[in-house]
Amino acid sequence: MARILVIDDHDTLREGMAVTLTRAGHTVSAVRSGQDGLAAYRKAPFDLVVTDLKMDGMDGIEVTKSLKALDAGAVVMVVTAFGTIETAVQAMQQGAYDFITKPFPPEVLRAKVDKGLELASTRKQVERLTARTAAHDTDAALTHGSLVGDSEPMQRLVSQVLKVAQSDATVLVRGESGTGKELVARMLHQRSPRRDGPFIVVHCAALAETLLESELFGHERGAFTGAVKRKLGRFELADGGTLFLDEIGEIPASVQTKLLRVLQEKEIQRVGGEDTFKVDVRVVSATHRDLQAEVKAGRFREDLYYRLHIVPVVLPPLRERPEDISLLARHFVAKHAMRVNRRVMGLDDSALRALARHAWPGNVRELENVIEQALVFAEGEQLTDLDLPSHLTASGTPRVEAGLPVLQGDRPLPDILEDLERQLIARAYEKASGVKTETARLLGIKTSALYYKLEKYGFLPKGTPPEES
Repeated sequence: MARILVIDDHDTLREGMAVTLTRAGHTVSAVRSGQDGLAAYRKAPFDLVVTDLKMDGMDGIEVTKSLKALDAGAVVMVVTAFGTIETAVQAMQQGAYDFITKPFPPEVLRAKVDKGLELASTRKQVERLTARTAAHDTDAALTHGSLVGDSEPMQRLVSQVLKVAQSDATVLVRGESGTGKELVARMLHQRSPRRDGPFIVVHCAALAETLLESELFGHERGAFTGAVKRKLGRFELADGGTLFLDEIGEIPASVQTKLLRVLQEKEIQRVGGEDTFKVDVRVVSATHRDLQAEVKAGRFREDLYYRLHIVPVVLPPLRERPEDISLLARHFVAKHAMRVNRRVMGLDDSALRALARHAWPGNVRELENVIEQALVFAEGEQLTDLDLPSHLTASGTPRVEAGLPVLQGDRPLPDILEDLERQLIARAYEKASGVKTETARLLGIKTSALYYKLEKYGFLPKGTPPEES
């Protein structure tokens, strides 16, 4: 199970520990001095070292210090007598993870060693993942914040964003859903002279008209039912920094009028208030809609459009930069593996080929969701095509041909995403052997939400009562 080094100049105790740990399934090397222990470690590092504290020549503190100098990741436990616990604490200050007081029964030794091996395993995973991440970051790729890609469209985009960031101009970010518009807004802020100021986000489509107005401009106490105290709006909170208005195309006409006034006058008035306040805010907005078409249809003010559209930034869809797919996939493995599945370190060629064939109608967000789902069910150290959702590997997989997406049967994106959700639930339900609470845990959702999904996709009859926990 593990390679363990035992260092102790007391023959009986050394041999006893070696026998106990060998019976536990480990490969044990036992030596009688600190010098011999260091020599053995230099030949081939061990998963864990158990060393006595009081020994002739090099004692346990010196052994621990020398091992940590040799290998910062070395996991060391010291064995001490009852009267030398303070000295054992000194060893821990030098890097030992724990100590054990003799005499001790075999089960205590096994428990302490198991604890140390768990720590060693975690350290190795962190080191490997850090190495993988560093390799990705030093690749020939352009990685600016979370904007990942080395394709020509991404190089042009990053170059444009870096130039625009230095100005204080209002920016409109356009692109399909899932392309990373908020990441661009954050990069504009982080590379601007306002970087030390606040970055405030408003998701315009998620708020009703009355709520949106209050969120943007704030309100005075008593301005409407439920306004029990004064509230500062997002413009005030973003003073000296950047305000990102996501899905600006969804705001109603009444709010458009007030927003235009703020952009023109650089001042706000809270809902229900009479005073106006100057604000120093850079506005970055984003939309997946064609705002010029919205202007022609009378749904968006033309004067507001030109106020927002001073500097346009357009994000390319993922299908227009397929050479970035493998880089993004590795980036998302590094991002999510520690939280979802620590054993996974990358993707094999079969997985990368399957990802390259897909049309990605949901763009980078869809790719991230696919990688996170695959991590949940992966058993090996590399994601393979068998770990990916079946709609990416089946014969009818949507593909990119001649640079254009061809969706199976012209299926709309909601149908594809719903099918992806159904497959994810099916695989989690199977892995959990039908146990609802475990299925919900694997999916990261509440059990009540799981019952709704199971009924929706036909895994359970309608009206099935929840199981008692």
